[in-house]
Amino acid sequence: MLIGLLALTVAAVFSGAAIYVSVAEQPARLRLDDRALLQEWQPSYKRGAAMQASIAIVACVLGLIAWWQTGGFAFLVGAVLIILPWPWTLIAMMPTNRVRGAMDAGAGDPQARSLIVKWGDLHLVRVALGVLATLAFLWGSHSA
Repeated sequence: MLIGLLALTVAAVFSGAAIYVSVAEQPARLRLDDRALLQEWQPSYKRGAAMQASIAIVACVLGLIAWWQTGGFAFLVGAVLIILPWPWTLIAMMPTNRVRGAMDAGAGDPQARSLIVKWGDLHLVRVALGVLATLAFLWGSHSA
């Protein structure tokens, strides 16, 4: 079933991007000094958030269509899991995101480092949700 495979593919892209941020980008940015750390995080977060939010919506819609077409429960589970990073980001991550976003990157605020470390820990939930959604879509594609 093509739509289910597309949902699987798009969820895998979401997961890959989230994993990349956690295992490559975040550790690299934490090696920067406080000023450069914030200067890197601010534009990176804006671009990454827009990209991952769009990918999550596409994967969710594809998963819902696959569920509607096949009745496969795994597609519904995958669609719910892949959209859960939205409320997670808005409820759990956004308060610290707003503080960091408002900081003057040129000033080198020492609080930025602890907030970005916290953000990285919170981002791991997004990674887990993406991987679980991908596995659910894989399960649905296998049983369809």
